[in-house]
Amino acid sequence: MRIDVVTIFPEYLAPLDLSLIGRARRDGLLDLRLHDLRDSAHDRHRTVDDTPYGGGAGMVMKPQPWAEALDSVVASGEEGARPRLVVPGPGGVPFTQAIAHELAAEPWLAFACGRYEGIDERVYEHAAQDLALRVDVLSLGDYVLNGGEVAVLAVVEAVARLLPGVIGNAESLVEESHEDGLLEYPVYTKPAQWTSAHGVTRAVPPVLLSGDHAAIAEWRHQQRLERTAARRPDLLHASQRAGALTDLDLAVATRADAAELLTLTRACWAQEFARYGLFGPGTATVEATAAELQEWTTWTFRAAGRLVASVRGRLDPEDPTTWQIGRLMVAPDLQGRGLGRELLAFGEGQAPPGTAAYWLNTGAASERSLRIYRRAGYRVRPGQGAHPGTVDLVKRAAR
Repeated sequence: MRIDVVTIFPEYLAPLDLSLIGRARRDGLLDLRLHDLRDSAHDRHRTVDDTPYGGGAGMVMKPQPWAEALDSVVASGEEGARPRLVVPGPGGVPFTQAIAHELAAEPWLAFACGRYEGIDERVYEHAAQDLALRVDVLSLGDYVLNGGEVAVLAVVEAVARLLPGVIGNAESLVEESHEDGLLEYPVYTKPAQWTSAHGVTRAVPPVLLSGDHAAIAEWRHQQRLERTAARRPDLLHASQRAGALTDLDLAVATRADAAELLTLTRACWAQEFARYGLFGPGTATVEATAAELQEWTTWTFRAAGRLVASVRGRLDPEDPTTWQIGRLMVAPDLQGRGLGRELLAFGEGQAPPGTAAYWLNTGAASERSLRIYRRAGYRVRPGQGAHPGTVDLVKRAAR
């Protein structure tokens, strides 16, 4: 990957010569080039800022030096190649692990480090329209820094460590914080019993010394859920907002609902059908949908008479202590508002007394669904799921 950084403080990026990122540069995995913005300012004082139009405090970075610097960066690449331009700023989209993965897939990134009150807005227009660059404004958080260099250090490290070969053991990336919406579990090392200088002895949790890998995996997953709930409840329960379903009309589905349920199924899962070959010709029929209403209890949610969501549940025919949940569906125009997770919570709430576990099934490649279910406490059961190309997920019911 190639990365270009334009800044008035190139020396600020010196830490990128250290640790794993520095080694990646030396090994040729990362081509990092720094550019001093003042080299594109041609007056006596190499001026890159001026007072803002309309008045106000502070200074604004001028368009001419930035345009020239970006033109030079683009011209230095292969013919037709364009970098993806990232501009750190408090008014940008929050930077997340998902965005880090997205940026890591790019062959070429360029960063523009703003200072003072920011960069003249015409620079963004020049980059997007004249240079045909994709421009992303990213924010590290809800606070203000003196400039973009600190953010570039953070983003470059988050992105570069995802490149193949940068981290020696790629498996160490799998269960890190935010990889699937949860925080990482607590970690321990030798000795098993440690006594501090204050005379307090603390032991490693016994399960980690047991050698029972299934029990260890279960403990770690539970710790991730508890830690996320305690430190970042917005991640674990972001969409479980009161009132999302309560404003809708709830009913148990009957055969008269079969046609609408089939329509909602097609609308919600069109991509899944194509990917996994489910509900092929002759199977996705009103009659088949009606027949399934005899095997499952299906709940419908309507808004002004329109069917907008549905979920179904039943006791596992082979294990009456397991409550099976299926067909979580939210109309496409209402997705992204939290209804899906609340619908899942509703489905769990319909389980009868004595339920020991919840079960559901989804596509093995359905990353968004898998992320949602993991956040809700489900774990993927090893092996193929109930249908080809799918996986089964389970969750221990609260006692």
